[in-house]
Amino acid sequence: MRIAGRGASVVKTTAPSRAIGYVRVSTDQQAESGLGLEAQEAAVHSAASRLRLTMARTFVDGGTSGKLGIEDRPVLLEAVAALRRGDVLLVAKRDRIGRDVIAVAMIERLVAKRGARVISAAGEGTESDDPAGVLMRRLIDSFSEYERLIISARTRAALAAKRRRGERVSRFAPYGYRLATDGRTLEAHAPEAATLATIQRLRAEGRSLRAIAEELNAAGVPTRARTPWRFEYVRNLLRGAA
Repeated sequence: MRIAGRGASVVKTTAPSRAIGYVRVSTDQQAESGLGLEAQEAAVHSAASRLRLTMARTFVDGGTSGKLGIEDRPVLLEAVAALRRGDVLLVAKRDRIGRDVIAVAMIERLVAKRGARVISAAGEGTESDDPAGVLMRRLIDSFSEYERLIISARTRAALAAKRRRGERVSRFAPYGYRLATDGRTLEAHAPEAATLATIQRLRAEGRSLRAIAEELNAAGVPTRARTPWRFEYVRNLLRGAA
């Protein structure tokens, strides 16, 4: 409990006791191998213990870019929807929410409307809502977006240079293809091409990403990494094909 000021009414504050965790990695390879996810989950659980919060659930968002708009972040929206008044959305770092300043602000607004708050295990000004804390958060969000833009620009320039030299631009062949025996050129891979055609047909019929993933799993169709299909993989394949 704290006193608002001399002669003022008593303002009761209740410390949060429940946390919803959210962890995210950007690429299919990270999503399938678990790289980055375990470290984030460890950071989130350590912060929950330090803050004396009970972890109600942790939402894992694999293969999702932080530059996407919130309408393309269903797992993050599910995490927000799971929040109750007084809860905390606990992340390892603020850039896990996103790397777009406007999108992050919108998510924070949605969290606040549910009577909850975002806390970063790394601190980053999320411990309070005083002016210094708010400024720190805004600066961190801005630098995260700037870093994303710089990385994107450098990547595009490097790939363009490789293409001009006629070099392969990725260690991984696109889905539906395999590297030929010369180790440089691509050749069609019939099983993956057939799977991609099935995904495109089901999507054209109006199936949701989750429904497509469930149908592929039910049919025993493996992913390239021999892991179960998830809606993120389906979405990424459709975007790559487009």
